[in-house]
Amino acid sequence: MLRDSVRALAEAKIAPFAAAVDEEARFPQEALDALVANDLHAVHVPEVYGGAGADALATVIVIEEVARVCASSSLIPAVNKLGSLPVILSGSEELKKRYMAPLAKGDGMFSYCLSEPDAGSDAGGMKTRAVRDGDSYVLNGVKRWITNAGVSEYYTVMAVTDAGKKTRGGISAFVVEKGDEGVSFGAPEKKLGIKGSPTREVYLDDVRIPADRMIGDEGTGFATAMKTLDHTRITIAAQALGIAQGALDYAKGYVRERKQFGKPIGDFQGVQFMLADMAMKLEAARQLTYAAAAKSERLDADLTFFGAAAKCYASDAAMDITTDAVQLLGGYGYTRDYPLERMMRDAKITQIYEGTNQVQRIVMARNLP
Repeated sequence: MLRDSVRALAEAKIAPFAAAVDEEARFPQEALDALVANDLHAVHVPEVYGGAGADALATVIVIEEVARVCASSSLIPAVNKLGSLPVILSGSEELKKRYMAPLAKGDGMFSYCLSEPDAGSDAGGMKTRAVRDGDSYVLNGVKRWITNAGVSEYYTVMAVTDAGKKTRGGISAFVVEKGDEGVSFGAPEKKLGIKGSPTREVYLDDVRIPADRMIGDEGTGFATAMKTLDHTRITIAAQALGIAQGALDYAKGYVRERKQFGKPIGDFQGVQFMLADMAMKLEAARQLTYAAAAKSERLDADLTFFGAAAKCYASDAAMDITTDAVQLLGGYGYTRDYPLERMMRDAKITQIYEGTNQVQRIVMARNLP
């Protein structure tokens, strides 16, 4: 029922704008409005704070179905979870009440600020600083590759509070608000895909925030960041599933209609084998992703392995499937008149963000079950 309802909404309210959102590189406001109106923009927020209280698997299905028609739009529920999960996992009860309620109502989105110009895969190499000053912390630094920056009202920011301790107690997490004095944003990045989701730098220039906006205790930020990614890598796997499913669905329809040599090209065994491989990879990725979502909900000990495996496998599968879907349309697949080249471009980022797939393999190797 959840899948059917989200799919119907996505096809009616989001899909019609997907091509224009990509072409114009503009934020998918229509998608945000539709998702907020149907309480699907941040389904993970617990009921006690006014949210839907959706479990990890339900959240995956929502993201998957939105991504099936528009990958940029799927980053609304996905990044709302990424940005706010540190508060849910480690924040004080007062902090949760203060920020989860407006998120649940749709009054503001949440972004996640971990990466920096010189700290990507090596997130522990960050240089952003937070210095205690009485009842406040003063933040200075630059965060890069921040999804939905400038649109989101709230930002989970990781900053160094004790340079000597590095990742073992030297990094803390904070909630920064868009309206805080000293917060500004760079120009939107010009990207290959997900053009409807703004990716910008976040500048923190002497940003003074109350000490009670720290998430958890001082020095626990890096642990919170890594724990968050264990859960949210699964949402990137979900996004990859949706993109791949959209590409497979379109390709299936096309090969039934397109005729060459006097019959539909779907009647040729070579085309059938391609479709079979695409569907097989997609279903394997889906089963792994759903299993990881269940482990996320249960907080299983092997979640770190499964979260990395799901993200890595599903994104690799999405890249393969979208590339093959473009091939099945031939020259038409290469044009912007058809949605598959967009899906292929969108799929690429799922292999890169929230940890490159090379990093995922390192994570898996270190956490072999």
